[in-house]
Amino acid sequence: MRVPRNSMVLVTDGRKRLFFRNEGDAMAPNLVVVSAVEQNNPKTGEQVTDSQGRASGGGAIPSADAHEVEEQRFAAETAHELSRAALAGEFEALILVAPPKTLGQLRKTLHQEVQKKTLREVAKDVTGHPVGEIEKLLANLD
Repeated sequence: MRVPRNSMVLVTDGRKRLFFRNEGDAMAPNLVVVSAVEQNNPKTGEQVTDSQGRASGGGAIPSADAHEVEEQRFAAETAHELSRAALAGEFEALILVAPPKTLGQLRKTLHQEVQKKTLREVAKDVTGHPVGEIEKLLANLD
């Protein structure tokens, strides 16, 4: 896949986001970290100590999954940051790399300007991979 020079590459999941800029050429990307944010989002059991309540009719009151809620908040925050950068003209082309679930959450809140600048979405979780592997992944996509 062609990754245009100076394009932005966002690699994210529900708790970590890495913004890269391609300083290489289109066929041999050289990704340089522009910013990295990682949040602590432990499992729900580590965040919530009380069990869910009961309604007067005997049914359980559904409780929100604290881990899931935090992942959704982080995706919305990431979309907001992308929108801010797109509107400020900080990038002309964008490639999004995220697990399918995170891509879906991002799509819900992406500004139209970000959507226009998005060249490709890659549904893979590579936030824990070395930069060299991410570069190879992008270079080998059709």
